[in-house]
Amino acid sequence: MTDVSEAEGWARDLDEVMARLAPRFGRVEPRRRALAYLRGLLAPVKRKNGWQLAEAAGDATPDGMQDFLGRMRWDADAVRDDLRAYVVEHLGDPDAVLVLDETGFVKKGAKSVGVQRQYSGTAGRVENCQVGVFLGYASRHGHALIDRALYLPEVWAGDAGRRAGAGVPAAVAFATKPKLGLRMLERALDAGVPCAWVAGDSVYGADRALRRRIEARGGLGYVLAVTSGWAPGAWTRGPPTSRRRAGSG
Repeated sequence: MTDVSEAEGWARDLDEVMARLAPRFGRVEPRRRALAYLRGLLAPVKRKNGWQLAEAAGDATPDGMQDFLGRMRWDADAVRDDLRAYVVEHLGDPDAVLVLDETGFVKKGAKSVGVQRQYSGTAGRVENCQVGVFLGYASRHGHALIDRALYLPEVWAGDAGRRAGAGVPAAVAFATKPKLGLRMLERALDAGVPCAWVAGDSVYGADRALRRRIEARGGLGYVLAVTSGWAPGAWTRGPPTSRRRAGSG
């Protein structure tokens, strides 16, 4: 059970994170909204939509929260970099693992960016959903997500009208999940994130280019699962040794 002093510590830590992110928001109002949004995400609120998050923030209507989510502009990549630096400061370890994985966000409509019927690990079946690819950081000190990318299926990438209606930037093109994952890995490694290993499921283990790029970084090992077509097991390569293929168990 969480005691008062622990809860107060969490609140101070959240204020510390927000103080670091504050310069990314040009005015006081979006800074206040950003903090209220983060508090709502961390609160025991069953649904995290605009109405529920507004209520958790003490607002009479969802207008302010919806305006923050839908219309206010800030540099999301700069915020990502700030959070990554914060994670490294608190959890950094030279033996840490970078973890690639994706998850689905079940949706009812057809207008959310990238939504279509596709496999969702969250639901454990094919569902109408969005899929996001994430990069996690795991060390002996704890774990956290440090990067993200929304998967844009080919049917979306090639539909100019649908892209325009959902506000997909012109620079965003179709990319496979392994390619999205590789971009995130390279961003983290280029930023000097300390780690010794990369791990991922068979979505990433089946991609030869991803494995070769990890090997090319030098001094970095990986454990990547393979599909049943390869027989149960994983591609493994320790930092000081050559690649080998290991069976499960």
